[in-house]
Amino acid sequence: MPGHRYVVCDVFTDTPLEGNQLAVFTDARELPEEQLQALARELKFSETVFVYPPGEDAHARIRIFTPAREIPFAGHPTLGTAFVLAAPLQLGEIRLETGMGVVPVTLEREGARIVFGRMSQPVPTVQPFDDEANLLEALGVERSELPVELYDNGLRHVYVCLRSPEDVAAVKPDYKRLGERGGLLCVSTIAGSGTTWKTRMFAPGGGVDEDPATGSAAGPLCVHLVRHGQVPSGEEIEITQGVEIDRPSKLYARVDGTPEQIERVEVGGSAVVVARGEFKL
Repeated sequence: MPGHRYVVCDVFTDTPLEGNQLAVFTDARELPEEQLQALARELKFSETVFVYPPGEDAHARIRIFTPAREIPFAGHPTLGTAFVLAAPLQLGEIRLETGMGVVPVTLEREGARIVFGRMSQPVPTVQPFDDEANLLEALGVERSELPVELYDNGLRHVYVCLRSPEDVAAVKPDYKRLGERGGLLCVSTIAGSGTTWKTRMFAPGGGVDEDPATGSAAGPLCVHLVRHGQVPSGEEIEITQGVEIDRPSKLYARVDGTPEQIERVEVGGSAVVVARGEFKL
């Protein structure tokens, strides 16, 4: 009976049992294809990663699964996998091949320990979101303080800006309505000013009612704020997420370019390994 080893880490935190949980199967070559989704469903984390040998110009290829489906890219799985794979190596940068191309992650160390990572994310596309009224009703809010637009960096993200962090904390979404929208849509409620922002992200269509920390949403959020004059280009923002579900997280994001032409999206944070295990299947 073969064993399939995995590592559990908490991402976008440096405190165990906070942040967003991630399982990384560090060598998935012997795992049957039909067991990948079943393992992600068994673990019930927001995402589970399976690691394979890379193609060219990368250190490893990763496949990412939510409890409900495979997705081409996500932020906390990419960052967490970088911490797991690079821990025994002395790399300043690890390059991970995803369904959206190779994502480089720059690592900062204190001695041999990795303490922070910054990933260069795909620059998202932007288009109008054509179902704003129904979305606001499903969230139980009256209006958005900024335009509601759809961003796509491998996952589809939409942002509803509320007046205050307290309003974000008070949101009680209708998960059934959000999950019936078709496909995987990541809905973030946001509030803040300057470089400090609070967010909650809901994706019941992907099997995740509320996510503790959404790295793939942090980059487009910063793009959204730059495009609408809330944050200057080149300024790093700090994002708080996960408090309402007892998994407090900190994410950092920055974009370079102009509001009309975004050139680079960078998202950073910490991670900590908390467990190791093995499936016997």
